[in-house]
Amino acid sequence: MLLESFPVGPLACNCTILGDEDTCEAIVIDPGDDVSRIHERLTKLGLKLKQIIVTHAHIDHVGGALKLKRLTGAPILLNENDLPLLQMMDTQAAWLGVRPPEVAPPDEGLVDGQIVGLEHYPARVLHTPGHTLFAGSIGRTDLPGGNFDQIMDSLRSRLMTLPDETRVLPGHGPATTIGDERESNPFLQKH
Repeated sequence: MLLESFPVGPLACNCTILGDEDTCEAIVIDPGDDVSRIHERLTKLGLKLKQIIVTHAHIDHVGGALKLKRLTGAPILLNENDLPLLQMMDTQAAWLGVRPPEVAPPDEGLVDGQIVGLEHYPARVLHTPGHTLFAGSIGRTDLPGGNFDQIMDSLRSRLMTLPDETRVLPGHGPATTIGDERESNPFLQKH
């Protein structure tokens, strides 16, 4: 298995490539920007893109998805609850002072429990709101779709039930584990 995660765009969204070196297939998660870099990496690794998975429709996570789809033919998967955010792309771009990327409705929805990914490396979708968990913090709640109580419920009921060794690749910042966050994240400490 090949796993690469690197920041893209002005807000340094983590874009992740998961590849199967035996089948030469890959998925890309959150191609928010720098599509030529993502495509070059896939080409260099000799991987055919099978799915483009977007965790949520903030501009820095979805901004390059349609462009990557046009280059590779891979379908875009996004939870349909985020369609209103997708329709606000001009507004999101204005907040950042950038030109809005071209976007389109997803080819497929993403729902809790759905299996995505590659044949030999499947992944199960865990529906959680917003960015939910960062190393040492949680996602913002002041942006459209953000809700502190909902994030905290997702953290406690969905993510903190996972084994300590579960690796977390957040939408921004460094990787972490459930155990590290359980031990040191101030939002998860019992008061």
